[in-house]
Amino acid sequence: MQRVLGFAIATIAFSTLSGTPAVAHTSAWAESADIAAGEQRAAPLDVAALLTAARGAPPIICSLASRAIRGYGWGDRSDAPSTPLGSIVSTTSYNFERDRFPTEDVQRLLAGLSSDDGCVREMSVRLIGTQKPEVVASDLITRLASPDQSLRSIAALGLGLVEAPTAIDPLIRTLRDAAADVRANSAWALGRIDDNGRALKPLVALFGDNAEQVREAAVVAVGRMDSVSTVAALVRVVSHDDSPRVRRVAAWALGELEAHDAIDALGAALAHDADPGVREMAAWALGSIEDRRAVAPLATAIRQDSEDKVRETAVWAIGQLEDRSALDILGAATTDKSARVRGTAAWAIGQLDEESGAKAPPGLLRLLNDPEPDTRLKAAWALGQIQDAAALPALRDALRDEKNDRVRRALIRGLMKSGERSEATMTQLLSSADPQIREAAVRGLAGRNSFDPWPWPWPRPRPFP
Repeated sequence: MQRVLGFAIATIAFSTLSGTPAVAHTSAWAESADIAAGEQRAAPLDVAALLTAARGAPPIICSLASRAIRGYGWGDRSDAPSTPLGSIVSTTSYNFERDRFPTEDVQRLLAGLSSDDGCVREMSVRLIGTQKPEVVASDLITRLASPDQSLRSIAALGLGLVEAPTAIDPLIRTLRDAAADVRANSAWALGRIDDNGRALKPLVALFGDNAEQVREAAVVAVGRMDSVSTVAALVRVVSHDDSPRVRRVAAWALGELEAHDAIDALGAALAHDADPGVREMAAWALGSIEDRRAVAPLATAIRQDSEDKVRETAVWAIGQLEDRSALDILGAATTDKSARVRGTAAWAIGQLDEESGAKAPPGLLRLLNDPEPDTRLKAAWALGQIQDAAALPALRDALRDEKNDRVRRALIRGLMKSGERSEATMTQLLSSADPQIREAAVRGLAGRNSFDPWPWPWPRPRPFP
């Protein structure tokens, strides 16, 4: 029954948002890819019908529908500390924008912020967040002074969504609110709005707040403000805060700020923090700062950390440093039990500073036979970067046995960049049924080895808070 209800609610929500009648939309459900891709529709949004449909909807369905609403500006607004639906989040987003709402619809939405229904409040604030700040900011600022705690919280959320510059001072005052969710949303909003650092001092003061969500929101906000004056305070947080979530975002903020003064503290967090998420972020931050003093703690993590994601991020960070003195460390990582670590190690070896006459590490050659295609792909790419003619036999053998098309093309790239001119190999490549393989061979014969990045084996996405 809930699945049927969910389908019905989603149908109403999407049909209302897209301007397509619900019955027609249901009958054409299979053709909704254009909506999923974010295509805009010309028909106006029926706000009254949407809010009526939202009332009483199951929270997870409302969360999915609310995430469909985005306005202008950066981010998908999914990281706000406190929303009317609380901790229920969706991984589904639809990206489309709307023109300015008529005045009567804006007033409906503002009234919806006070609804006794969480879904109505959520939809109202998300739709308000699609409007320009000059349309809604003053009304939201007025609601920051409401005696209703939930209305103050949602007003701060709305001001962050619309990124209203006029709200900076009112939000700074609201950082002292008695309610934790109001303080947290105000800090989050200031991180989105304040680009001149007026809120830095009061935000840093919140690093000692007794509510975890407030400290976390304040740290993230400071990390987005790009001011090195906060490094010492962030170091204290990453070293001493009781919450792993707060320590993790403090490590992220230090990486964002490229805080060279934080190398020791981040190295200590990487070595000793009990939470793997904190250690992972500390490794990411050390790679982002790009200070070669980080090689030692990263190397220790690669050898000793029990968590695959920490070792992988440490390997990525070594690659960011592009320090050839770390080649042995990366070579050892090619034997890691995790395929992701092994693949990222291959990528990192390919990232190291180019050196005339460089030799391919034996571990990298072994990865040409790794069970995982992605690892083999990155190994072939890295060998193309190194351009070691001594690797040609291993590349030829791997090409003969390889079945994966992407890996085969990477191997051809490695062969060409390493100086392949074997008549047998070239005949095989030029007679291939794959036009991309034939093209690569022709490029190589012509001395045009500039088919970078083909294929470009990026490592996995780095961890963000």
